[in-house]
Order: sequence, then C-alpha cells, then structure tokens
Amino acid sequence: MTDQAISSRFPAAIYRSRLDRARELAAAQGLDSLVIGTGPDFLYLLGSRAHSFERLTALVIPTSGATPTVVVPRLELAALRESAIAELGLTVRDWVDGVDPYAIVVEQAGAAIAVDPYLPALHLITLTELTSRAAVLATPVLRVLRMSKDEAEVEALRRAGAAIDRVHARMGDWLRVGRRESEVAADIAAAIVAEGHTAPEFIIVGSGPNGADPHHEVSDRVLQTGDVVVIDIGGPVDPGYNSDCTRTYCLGEPSPEIAAQYAILERAQQAAVDQARPGVTAESVDAAARSLLAEHGLADAFVHRTGHGIGLSVHEEPYIVAGNSMVLEEGMAFSIEPGVYFPGHWGARIEDIVVLTADGCERLNNRPHALGVLPG
Repeated sequence: MTDQAISSRFPAAIYRSRLDRARELAAAQGLDSLVIGTGPDFLYLLGSRAHSFERLTALVIPTSGATPTVVVPRLELAALRESAIAELGLTVRDWVDGVDPYAIVVEQAGAAIAVDPYLPALHLITLTELTSRAAVLATPVLRVLRMSKDEAEVEALRRAGAAIDRVHARMGDWLRVGRRESEVAADIAAAIVAEGHTAPEFIIVGSGPNGADPHHEVSDRVLQTGDVVVIDIGGPVDPGYNSDCTRTYCLGEPSPEIAAQYAILERAQQAAVDQARPGVTAESVDAAARSLLAEHGLADAFVHRTGHGIGLSVHEEPYIVAGNSMVLEEGMAFSIEPGVYFPGHWGARIEDIVVLTADGCERLNNRPHALGVLPG
C-alpha cells in the first residue's frame, strides 16, 4: 500500500473503533449481524471507496464476537487496496462467477440481520430469500455512529469548508453580465478541484428567476444587469468529507426591496446559528429561522427545511426541520441554510456548515454573509 493510499483515509485504529461500536450497538438491539453494502457506510467503517454493481460486495459484522468478513468478487479485490481491511485483520471471502455470494453472507450473518440503506434491492431481495427472518434496516445503528463526528472528522470538514470558501472568494472572477450560467459553472467546477476537492459534487448557478428554484442546477441563461444569483456548491475532500456552502450575489446594486428582504434573510440565518447548540431540538433551530421570516411576512417564501446533516454524504442525519424532536449533541455537523424564493423573479439562500461544540457551534464557512454586490 502506497503512502498516497494511506493518506486518503484515517488510521486503522479509527476504523477498528467504529467496527467495535457498530457491533455493540447491533448487539444491544438483539441483532445477529449487520450487513453493509458499498457506499458511505462502507467507507465510514472500512475507509474503502469500493463499488458494487450486479456482483455483491458486502461487509458482515457479526455481534457474536466473530471477525467481520468482507465478501467480494475476486475481480474487485483490487478495489479494496486503499482500505483498512488488511490492517484490521478482517476476513476476506472472495468469490468467482458461479459461486453464490449470498449464501456466503448468510453463513456469516445468521438469521437476525440489519442491512444498510444503500444495499441495492437487487442484493437485498436475493439475500433475504435465503434468511429465515426478514431483514431490518441498520439505520438506527448507523445514524448513531455517523451523526456525531470525532475530531478527525471535524478536521476533515474544516478543510472542506475552507476549500469551498476559497472558491466563493473567487466568484467575482466569473460572475459577469453576458456570461451563461453554464460557463460560470464550468469555471466553478475547475476551481473546486483546484482548491482541494476530489471532484465537484454539485453546482447550482441560479440567476434571476432561476434563483427562485431552490434545486435549479445550471442552464444556458445569460446573466443580466440586476440579476440576483444563488451559488450553491460543494464536493468531497479526502477522506471523503463534503463541503456545502451557498452565497448569493447581485450584478449591480440591488433594489431597495431586494436589499431589505435579503437583510431579513441574513438575520434569520444568524438566529438559527445562535440557536444551534447541544441540548436543543433540531426543530427549534428550524423554528428560529422560520419564525423570524414569518414575522416579516416571508413565511411563504421559505419553502424547504433549514438544514441537513453532512459528512461522507452531502445529506444525512440530523435533519433540521419542523417535526424533528431529536435533541442535538456535541459533534453533530449540519447545514443552516434558510432561503427566500419569489417565483418568476428572484431567490436567495445563505448556507453555512456548523459543528456543535460543548456550548454552541463552530461555523465551518466564514465568507461574508451579506449580499455580494458585483459589477453590473
């Protein structure tokens, strides 16, 4: 294994601790084993970015104390070379076409199994046909593991946040009247990689009326004087932790109405940040932003939740949304991103990633929050 491969993941001791904790949590729920397909949970537990297609790759974690086993097609063994599997001393059961990998999993897993939500239906259905009990989702175990970040994860998220901040700092180079959203997005994509990400995960360039669609991506619309432009961008940095940051810009001075409504949005985002701390509920952070907007007649303009957890997935628990009474804990990382949207006209959003500290939260994005006025 090369030094470069080692640097792309955490030390093996971190993965060993995660596997032990997963085993403990699964045992407490009366499970025989966890079965983890490739995806973010596989990456979290093993440091492996392996993919599974029609051939099954899975990690089986028995609660009995037996060694976890990785079941993998022989032709995909090389895909595990950057993982921590060898250092962890895990059992590897490779198989070739003509061998039944599901039988191998069931042999290792027992009857009471929980599967991760990323295991494709192709594999899940075939697997459960061989078990005597219906499988359940492993989400209750996995979300406990992944929601509260350890210091190594927080540091990775800090690096991701700083990297995407550097991209936003260059926005004045690309956002100009007469350019197409698609041209701006191409520049942003290159900068996301240049500033330290492994790839751009998503790019939203929502200019003028396109900014009123929260999930607009990119079009060939030409930027015009007076446009308000929503830029929501992010991607992973090694070992796979994501950035996600939104800032809103204006090509030329905004109208008094836009300036006033944006200032209210800025206050709403700050109110939610001020509310974010251990011991409060997820829905109370959402309410802090939503109630301030409602006080100023903008309740109907805020059409989505205030935030989502982030880590190896861009969207994961906890979700900062009305109705979520989960009590937040130190180490949880999530976005705070209220927005206002006026269909056919313009929209705006302000988004930071925060990590809860002992008595509050740390912002991982530190670019100015005010409407970024650029030459029009």
